[in-house]
Parts: sequence; C-alpha cells; structure tokens
Amino acid sequence: MLESKKPTATNLSSLDKLKDTDIDYSDIPELDEEFFKQMKLVEPSNKQSLTIRYDAEVVDYFKNIVGKGYQSKMNAILKAYVKTQLKHSNTHNNRG
Repeated sequence: MLESKKPTATNLSSLDKLKDTDIDYSDIPELDEEFFKQMKLVEPSNKQSLTIRYDAEVVDYFKNIVGKGYQSKMNAILKAYVKTQLKHSNTHNNRG
C-alpha cells in the first residue's frame, strides 16, 4: 500500500484488513444499462497558463476564505461572469 505524505484521520491499517465480503454496498445503487445510456462524458476545458497580477486584498480574500483551491474558485467566478456576459450580449444581438 502506498503511504500518504499527509497524516489522515482514517485508520488505514484496519481498512487494509477488511475483506471485500465485509463491505456493505446496500446504499450504493448498481450501475445498470439505463445509467450508461444517460451518462454524459464531460471533459475538462483547456486551461491556459499565464502570469497575472491581482490586488493583494483580492488574493488575500480568496486564500483566507477559500483556502486550498482558491485559484480554481477565482477561475470559476470569472468563468461564470463571462458566461453571463455572453448570454447577455447574445440576447441583445438577437433582438434586431
């Protein structure tokens, strides 16, 4: 078993000793043909790496409030803004 670099609250040694037959799967539905007919592949969007400067108060806010993953949260907020702006501009452009 691979050892984690970070400590975990889970007792991994007891999980290693657990037999598959001892695991209760009753609350997990089986994946049937209907599931696979309805599933949709969602591929991650391409990300572009760049250097950008933000005001310190903006970065501090996201680091302190969001913590780990703060850059992804900033990206999600900007993406939502862009989608809203595009939807808004398409609504205005389609009136004419």
